[in-house]
Amino acid sequence: MKPIALIGFMGSGKTTVGQALSNELNHTFLDTDRLIESHTKKSIPQLFETYGEAFFREQETETLKNLSSKHLIVIATGGGIVEREENRLLLQEEFLTIFLETQFESIVKRIGEDSSRPLWQQSLKERQLMFDKRQELYRQSASLSISTDGRSVQEVVQQIMLHINL
Repeated sequence: MKPIALIGFMGSGKTTVGQALSNELNHTFLDTDRLIESHTKKSIPQLFETYGEAFFREQETETLKNLSSKHLIVIATGGGIVEREENRLLLQEEFLTIFLETQFESIVKRIGEDSSRPLWQQSLKERQLMFDKRQELYRQSASLSISTDGRSVQEVVQQIMLHINL
């Protein structure tokens, strides 16, 4: 079985659902942001501030490449991983990629004014534009889309379990 990658906008529940799904499947859970922080010894905000978004996106690509050969893993990706075409192709070809589809209003409620998310530190209009732009990229990259709105973590996991072939 291919490794499972969860994609979606920041605040869509990738980490929370990923941990629960990995427990259900008895797979290892990994988070690309945490792997990048561990590798670089810097937090995501520090990486953006020190080296910029392009550097961070390069780290994401390298991390994704390294994970593509692993088995029995569930990974939570960063919300912007689909920004690079190379990553979208990797997600399509090397992973069972699941888009956790969440409405923008739900994202705003979940994230609030979280200062640990560098790209969230802009106007509501700019956040909405970024969200809208990424939606089609998520759909292009995904093998499966699951709506998270109005569902508990366990309900989302059960929906995923109904759709994946083990």
